[in-house]
Amino acid sequence: MHAQAHELLPALLRTLRVTEPPWLFGHSDGASIALLYAARHTVAGLVLLAPHIRVEEFGLASIRKARQSYLEGDLRQRLARQHADVDSAFWGWNDVWLDPQFVHWNIEAELAHIGCPLLAIQGLDDEYGTLEQIHGIARQVPQAQLLELADCGHSPQRDQSRAVIEATARFIAAARH
Repeated sequence: MHAQAHELLPALLRTLRVTEPPWLFGHSDGASIALLYAARHTVAGLVLLAPHIRVEEFGLASIRKARQSYLEGDLRQRLARQHADVDSAFWGWNDVWLDPQFVHWNIEAELAHIGCPLLAIQGLDDEYGTLEQIHGIARQVPQAQLLELADCGHSPQRDQSRAVIEATARFIAAARH
């Protein structure tokens, strides 16, 4: 995630000739990448869905279950509908998070450098992270706004799309004024 935030995302923005500070909208690992980018670069604002700032055993247990479902259940087939190279997508995520060295991954110290408006959204039923993920962001980024969604798992954009769209629109409108 650090390489994507510090190398790939800046290169992409240069290639796209983005000259104004961008708004970044990220989900899960993408939200973590947005946080890491914002810790080093000027951004207009961040909207983060189910971000990760540290590894939690709770999430690792769910990732282990996902591995089992991928190998023995129908998860591979379900993911294949959304990914051209489903094996690369799945193992690129699963192997990293379950690597024994990754258990120490933590970006909390880097968050204090973020000065832009920030909205962090977390589902109360997220199988990969607890509310501590967004509460940890709020401790480091005082201007952070948090939204906790009931009846919502790891994909707020799917589980509570209307709430996410409305909260995002209000947040961006308020940040621009």
